[in-house]
Amino acid sequence: MVHALREAHRVLRPDGILVDLRPAPVHRRVGLGQGRRWRLVGVMREEFDEDRAADRAVAQALREGLFRRGARAEFLLDREMDTMDDFRAWLAEFGQRRMLADHEWLIRRLARMRAGAEATIVGRGPVMLQVLRKVE
Repeated sequence: MVHALREAHRVLRPDGILVDLRPAPVHRRVGLGQGRRWRLVGVMREEFDEDRAADRAVAQALREGLFRRGARAEFLLDREMDTMDDFRAWLAEFGQRRMLADHEWLIRRLARMRAGAEATIVGRGPVMLQVLRKVE
């Protein structure tokens, strides 16, 4: 990833910005409901090796003087799903982007807690945003 940051530095115009937007390295929570009316079903078990590597790459690019850190924010993002099939598809897609242990236990628990209800399924977790400004 350091190579990618060096390449971004090369192609950015002077004083250009790079936006680093990615899920925070925090286990996603899965629940039922919406907004404040939300009930926890379980906590996912992701691995964060790639997140830590990305953090190290950004830190190295900052140390090398390629960028200076600008604004930073972290915000909660909910992924709402209507059906168990939607949840399974989301879980499979999420697992392709992150090392994900088997979550059959979570699917079973969710199906059991949702039985007879039409509650919205929610995958909830923080997203990090940071702005890196090119240094000449």
